Amino acid sequence: MNKTININLAGIFFHIDEDAYLKLQNYLEAVKRSFASEQGSDEILSDIEARIAELFNERIQNERQVIGTTEVDEIIKIMGQPEDYNVGEESYEENQQTDTYQKSKKQLFRDPLNAYAGGVSSGLGYYFGIDHIWIRLIWVLLTLGSSGTFILIYIALWIFVPKANSTADQLAMRGEAINISNIEKKIKEGFENVSDHVKNADYKKYGNKVKSTSSNFFEGLSEILRFCVKLIGKGIGLFLLFLSGVVIISLFLALFGLTTFNVFDAPWIDYVDVVNIGAPFWLISVLTLFAVGIPFFFLFILGLKILVKNLKSIGKTAKISLVVLWLISVGGLIFLGVKQATERAFDARVNSTEDLYLNSSDTLTVKMLGDDRYVNEFDHSDGFSIRTNDNNQQVLVFQDIKINIKSTLEKTAHLKITKKAQGNSYENARQRAEKLQYNYQFSGNTLFLDSFALSEIKNQFRNQKVTITLFLPVGMTLYADGNTYDFNTWSSHNNIIPIKSKENQYLKINTNKVNCLNCNDQHWGEEDYDEDHNHKDGRININFNSDDEEFNLQIDENGIRMKSKN
Repeated sequence: MNKTININLAGIFFHIDEDAYLKLQNYLEAVKRSFASEQGSDEILSDIEARIAELFNERIQNERQVIGTTEVDEIIKIMGQPEDYNVGEESYEENQQTDTYQKSKKQLFRDPLNAYAGGVSSGLGYYFGIDHIWIRLIWVLLTLGSSGTFILIYIALWIFVPKANSTADQLAMRGEAINISNIEKKIKEGFENVSDHVKNADYKKYGNKVKSTSSNFFEGLSEILRFCVKLIGKGIGLFLLFLSGVVIISLFLALFGLTTFNVFDAPWIDYVDVVNIGAPFWLISVLTLFAVGIPFFFLFILGLKILVKNLKSIGKTAKISLVVLWLISVGGLIFLGVKQATERAFDARVNSTEDLYLNSSDTLTVKMLGDDRYVNEFDHSDGFSIRTNDNNQQVLVFQDIKINIKSTLEKTAHLKITKKAQGNSYENARQRAEKLQYNYQFSGNTLFLDSFALSEIKNQFRNQKVTITLFLPVGMTLYADGNTYDFNTWSSHNNIIPIKSKENQYLKINTNKVNCLNCNDQHWGEEDYDEDHNHKDGRININFNSDDEEFNLQIDENGIRMKSKN
């Protein structure tokens, strides 16, 4: 049974057995002796320890795993033995050639040495083998072309891509093998010389690669296929970044621009508040931001991971918190949606009647009244508008007004006002209907009807409407002013007499129909089609009379005949 020792290597704790510890200690002592006379030996040793700690981290599966001699041997093989090279100017020249080919896979880091802001462009330049000047130019063009979307992507890379602080990070950023020899060269030569060596080595590497692939067709074909797959993957990553970035920025602009700070003039927000269940618009916006934005945020992170292999994780706690917040937001929106649907589950009507004290020998004139404060035209509308009353208070204006004409056998005329509304209960709908304000005036033989109805804005829009039903005795004459056209009806159901398009004419009330007294047409009502357009026995007769011309049109089995009486 071996003894386990806890060690602190470059600020990271490891569990290592005694034999492996002794081997590692002897190795580090040998390295230390090799660099004892070198300038910057402390920095070299510090970077070597950091690299060894990084390699240990890559090999352990969990925090409790004990490092053995096998892992130490692997690390020593990667880093190299001190006796494999002599520290000094002579050996340094010799090892420079062999180490040039010892490349490792490039990793994406932010380069603090060539940074204008976060070092992202310089790091991308090393990663893709492109001069960082071109990368910066591309950033500028993409930012202008995407209306600022790529600023968010740059900030995300600044946050999630680690900075190349250590010598090992600098070498990994350039694709250099991170061993003792290269770390020594890095310290002695400086970052600029290492950069030159990396560039030269890259040319040689790709040249050798071209030669090797050209010698083997199938190997070259597989390289092309791998490149295409990688290119497609990068394209998917860029698409996810762009799409999610646009959505997230749009959501933030909508939330803070329209609700919190009111950057944009959006009067329609008042209409949204009137239609919804009473929840503040900012609350609905925040829930929508989280419900839609969090999935796209994860897509944004996924796109970054596709493009950046060593991307730092946002952490398990952050992921769980975002998922919980998303579930709460979706649940809140579902709850509000169900509540919104139930707000119109019940209909209620409130009726009021009044006698007009007109008999069958009288003539009733009906006109609509308007008010410039609330309506502009005599139009029927199913919706609503928001206006300001005399007390400078906002009110809801409804133009869903309908006029029905019915005949009655009673001796006097009367009208019935029916106010309708919806609610989440019958009582709620009834109270909302009662609060609907509608006015009319009866002066002489003229009935003046408002072309609108009003309600306080707190009552909200719940399909409020008003129906005026006029019960007129048989024999009475009706004159509907032209401004009633949009409020009259075509319908003849439930004994309603349709008078639409018969405005500005004197109409004599008959049972469920009217006769025109000052026009050539005889009457309109539920028997119009049978009497005016006789179609018995497959025959249709149409008579037309006017001041200028009179003719008869007949359609039967013998054909069509038209006869003028002038």
